[in-house]
Amino acid sequence: MSVSRASSRTYLRLSILSALGLLAVNTAMAATSENTSINDSNLPQVELDEIVVTATRTPTKTSNVIAQTRVINKEELQRYQGQTVTDVLKNQPGINITQSGGMGSVSNFYMRGYDSKQILVLIDGIRYSSISLGTPALNLLSADQIDRIEILYGASGSSIYGSDAMGGVIQIFTKGSDIEQNNISVTAGAGSHNLYNLGVNGQYTNQDTTLSLGISHTDTDGFNAVETGSNFNPDDDGFDMTSASLAVTKKIAPNVKAGLSALYNKSTSEFDGFADWTTGAVHPNAHSDQKNGSATAFIEHTNDLATTKLSYGRSIDEISTYEDGNDLNNSTVFDTEQDHARLESQIKAGDGHAILGLEHLKQKIDSTTEYDVDSRTIKSAFIGYQLADTYYDLQANYRVDDNSQYGNESTYNIGAAIRPLKGVRIGTSYATGFRAPTFNDLYFPGYENPNLKPETTKNTEIFVEYVTDNQLSRLTGYHTDAENLIASGENIGEAKIKGLSLTSDWQINSFLFGFGYNYLDAEDRNPIKPAFGESTYGNYLVYRPKNSGSIYVGYQQPKFDVRLEAKYTDERFSDAANTTKLDDYTLLNLSGSVYITPNLRANLRIDNITDEDYTLSNQFGTEYSTDGTNFFTSLTYNWY
Repeated sequence: MSVSRASSRTYLRLSILSALGLLAVNTAMAATSENTSINDSNLPQVELDEIVVTATRTPTKTSNVIAQTRVINKEELQRYQGQTVTDVLKNQPGINITQSGGMGSVSNFYMRGYDSKQILVLIDGIRYSSISLGTPALNLLSADQIDRIEILYGASGSSIYGSDAMGGVIQIFTKGSDIEQNNISVTAGAGSHNLYNLGVNGQYTNQDTTLSLGISHTDTDGFNAVETGSNFNPDDDGFDMTSASLAVTKKIAPNVKAGLSALYNKSTSEFDGFADWTTGAVHPNAHSDQKNGSATAFIEHTNDLATTKLSYGRSIDEISTYEDGNDLNNSTVFDTEQDHARLESQIKAGDGHAILGLEHLKQKIDSTTEYDVDSRTIKSAFIGYQLADTYYDLQANYRVDDNSQYGNESTYNIGAAIRPLKGVRIGTSYATGFRAPTFNDLYFPGYENPNLKPETTKNTEIFVEYVTDNQLSRLTGYHTDAENLIASGENIGEAKIKGLSLTSDWQINSFLFGFGYNYLDAEDRNPIKPAFGESTYGNYLVYRPKNSGSIYVGYQQPKFDVRLEAKYTDERFSDAANTTKLDDYTLLNLSGSVYITPNLRANLRIDNITDEDYTLSNQFGTEYSTDGTNFFTSLTYNWY
């Protein structure tokens, strides 16, 4: 179902009436079904002090982590059924995106002034990105097969995970990582632009074994992706995706367990191809076939002194692009793989924990584009210490990476926090970070420079945090100096990034509410004038809004929940010369769930309720479209 801007008011009334209708149905059920029991573990809830592993590589409460973190748990992910990880992230504080059209189209995201090449993405601990472009294809990962997402803001992850983490770390955990009871669930949903979604998930657990299997399929006609530009073609650009997940763990001895997890997505994205430079012809039937995901196996030993884990995994990012139809003569192929082996041990050391580890990473590319070098290896060692005490917290890490392309790079991080008053925590940290050049940076024909060195950063952060039983609020200030940034094929770029982040989440009885505000000053400090055009020194970095914010309010009961959220994004420039400015915008979204029976749940999500007309991407004169008011509704039946 496609919603035009002209009919948006009528549609908006129908959408709101639908949402109110869900609440009315719930009220009637509450009056007539007093003895109906609902499994409380399935209700959307806000956990203010969760356990995270990404920030320190050890299970740690968020109230003891030095760096700013955020958790998107499986209850919150229910609000994003039928959508992608990009759709989930764009609604999180401090993150904004660019996107060249609708669902499945090429996208990029920015966090604290860094773009996605400078933010490490992991799937169950395995690196996930295209090693040619350096960007992770989160627009091609289904949210339906994901159990949890952890976001680590800032550069402290560099000394833990190495390259590409200088702006933060996002770790995705596949469905089945936290099984509470045996169940089978079936979901069927539909939405705007003939969006259809069908999924089945099954989970089993006993004393020694857990098993999770899931598969889902999403298909949409999409909408016209190009608003203006030489490749404009007034057709719908569709997307379809099939996703599968697997997770199994087995206790094989009293202190030993082994496991396997995998996430796989196969998709097709339609787009309007760029005009041929010689003939001017547009390729309106261009499309890409993609395969993305990761798999990892591990064995873990635990005793009173230490936990030691050996794991091996592989991630893939494969894309075949066709100008018209499926003509192989017009196709371009980029297949990248990363093989990742890791041995690490968490050792009790006094009142804290020490962590020691070794890693081996091999990256390789197979493409119709001929690269002079098609593989490289990275050998790494790291050590760290964490102390979580009643009155203070401490974290320190050091890491060395030996890359076969450019040699050694070392990073470190140290952070500390104290609690001078009940509920109050004050802390600071300093971290160094780096990003390895991609294969395109180094070897893409015609633009290659095999002598490139890594980009490097120095990062300082301070924060004050206030925590009570029903709220968590944090104000964070950060400052970054970036050098050796890759620009025009050389290590000539410099940047200065500073900002403030304020977040506050509350839960009072059945009411949930919170807000976030981010101030960002991301300034280009490139001292060298480019070969063409004016100097960019002092300009804003592209797609970095100076101000952004979000607010939400929710209400939950055992048989229903509802949440209204708004996110504001300031003006930002889409070109380094700062000549093209994109307007600011505010999006208002509504989501809710109703338990029609103890086993049957109805979900509804309405995005862009006010039918805001806005732009996320403008590249080389091509302005890409965004969606107006749109919805997705689904039914999920659970067998316990």
